[in-house]
Amino acid sequence: MATNITWHPNLSYDERKALRKQHGCTIWLTGLSASGKSTIACALEQLLLQRGLASYRLDGDNIRFGLNKDLGFSEEDRNENIRRISEVSKLFADSCTICLTSFISPYRADRDRARELHKESGLRFIEVFVDVPLEVAEQRDPKGLYKKAREGIIKDFTGISAPYEPPLSPELHLRTDLKSVEECAEIIHQYLINEKLI
Repeated sequence: MATNITWHPNLSYDERKALRKQHGCTIWLTGLSASGKSTIACALEQLLLQRGLASYRLDGDNIRFGLNKDLGFSEEDRNENIRRISEVSKLFADSCTICLTSFISPYRADRDRARELHKESGLRFIEVFVDVPLEVAEQRDPKGLYKKAREGIIKDFTGISAPYEPPLSPELHLRTDLKSVEECAEIIHQYLINEKLI
């Protein structure tokens, strides 16, 4: 750990909020692979941008092409993956951007640490459980990952050979087998309005 570093203060969050005329927050979508996290995040990002709001989406697959390309899928690497995303999403939120993260993030402790990191900085963290029965996720299987996991080709696959710990008290709980992508995006949109974040 580096010891010869100094935090360089600049504008405060409140100053940025006043200048940008927008609140920042992190909307953390968690759920099984093929639950609809990324699809909902894409729809919500478009909705927010069309309203003229600064929003940016961090996606589990896309992040692994760059920032986290050095990480695999062991429990240790998954923990580090989420730790890094927690820090990056906090920076986006602090910049008064609405940050949408769509990550399986299977471990409750990792998500709780992300929440605490935001809380320590006075930033809103909104956990959205994108819930779908495992059998529905397997039927969808757009990338063929469940099939490979069942065949033993993919090791440590969440929901099959690795655990998923669902949120105990998320701000929002969406059942994507019962609601459309558009309905789910609008539920989150309305939550932001009700919470006076937009």
